Amino acid sequence: MVPGTGAAAVRGGGLFVTASTVKVDLVAALLLRRGGADGLTAGQRELAELSIVRSDNAAASELYLLVGGADGLDAAYRALGLVETVAGRDGYWGLTTTSAADRVRLLRRVFTADGGALPGRRWLAGLMRRVVPEQAWGVSAAGAGALKNGWLPRSATGRWVVDSFGARPDGTLVAVLSDGWRELAEGVAAVESAARWAVAALGTDGPGTTGSLAGEPS
Repeated sequence: MVPGTGAAAVRGGGLFVTASTVKVDLVAALLLRRGGADGLTAGQRELAELSIVRSDNAAASELYLLVGGADGLDAAYRALGLVETVAGRDGYWGLTTTSAADRVRLLRRVFTADGGALPGRRWLAGLMRRVVPEQAWGVSAAGAGALKNGWLPRSATGRWVVDSFGARPDGTLVAVLSDGWRELAEGVAAVESAARWAVAALGTDGPGTTGSLAGEPS
């Protein structure tokens, strides 16, 4: 999966809803459409910043429309090489479904030049390093300094989706997806524990290693 190492630690599988982690996808799709950060208007830059740094839902809804809704987002997924991610339809961008492996594939487009780098990737990575402190839980427990989290109570069950993905300064990429938590705090603690497990399983000998985990509470 990674030039020079190919190292990966994977536990669990399946598809999960992205919740607000999809805001990275929305900004990536916009960058593809505009040919990079230099092609963005001031207003588009502001929407992207609000979506990533503050997880602003209204800004994300505007980005969803700017990239062409579900069809435009799915086209971006094909261009980015994501194979298990399907955009949420009818404005429900947070119900996009994905896998932990696809979250890592997206991180590779943002944080490395592997497989065709995303235009404007460094600008997007910079936004992920500026997430407000109260939202910087999750994979940060495993040393990730750039990240985006998602948290969403499911209307059908009342239980929480809790997702986190990001990159450590040494280049290690980590994605954790989960669902079914009674309390948000319970899910956050489990995600952080899983992220630490992934990094420990990989070791920290060099850049470019990846970890992806997915699961539900028993």
